[in-house]
Amino acid sequence: MDLRALSPSPSPGLVNLLVEIPAGSRNKYEYFKDCGVMALDRVLHSSVRYPFDYGFIPNTLAEDGSPLDAMVIMEEPTFAGCLIQARPIGVLDMHDMGHYDGKILCVPVADPRQAKIHSIHQIAPNQLEDVAEFFRTYKNLEGRVTEIGGWRDSEAVQPLLQACIEAAHR
Repeated sequence: MDLRALSPSPSPGLVNLLVEIPAGSRNKYEYFKDCGVMALDRVLHSSVRYPFDYGFIPNTLAEDGSPLDAMVIMEEPTFAGCLIQARPIGVLDMHDMGHYDGKILCVPVADPRQAKIHSIHQIAPNQLEDVAEFFRTYKNLEGRVTEIGGWRDSEAVQPLLQACIEAAHR
């Protein structure tokens, strides 16, 4: 699976998101660029599970040295390697081991039930807190120092996305 030709943003207000970990999983898969495959990286040793389908935006480079992380709210989990065209609605600001590690929250374009969702303010606050608590818990149990800065709305996405696209092309 060669992702080099895949645009991070196929049109304004949309991203391409490659799922690494389906919602509800404790298995942490990662895309190995050199081989072009998804591989099992580890199994979370806590009782927490990924709250949404989780992956990355191809052809981006975040501050932590990996592609920009992204999650997508799905009615049903997809699968590792699934490409989803999605609309970003917000960002979870997080620092992991001293590096900024923001996570974009999206809704899938292919789901007509989510066509009117454009802001994290349309998502239940307890659901957003569940996501933040998931990252806080699983990282801490792995001995990693994390700081959750909170959620920012959709207007924060484009500057972060643009910076990560530019960083990938340097």
